[in-house]
Amino acid sequence: MLFSVKKIFFTITFNFSLFLLLMVGIQNSSNKTKINLIINETVNLPVSFIVGMSFITGSLTGGILSSNFHNKK
Repeated sequence: MLFSVKKIFFTITFNFSLFLLLMVGIQNSSNKTKINLIINETVNLPVSFIVGMSFITGSLTGGILSSNFHNKK
């Protein structure tokens, strides 16, 4: 139990630090685009923000899911 709490805490901390680096890194980004959703479009967002948030979301989801499956074995 303690191992899974440590792993989740590490995953959240690591991804939060990546998010902070992403925010600093996109300050001078000028390439902006819209994301086409099924119903509507989003506002103009920097391409680096879209790619970075996709990576961070996948990393966070994978880290949390792997800690849940680790306890099942």
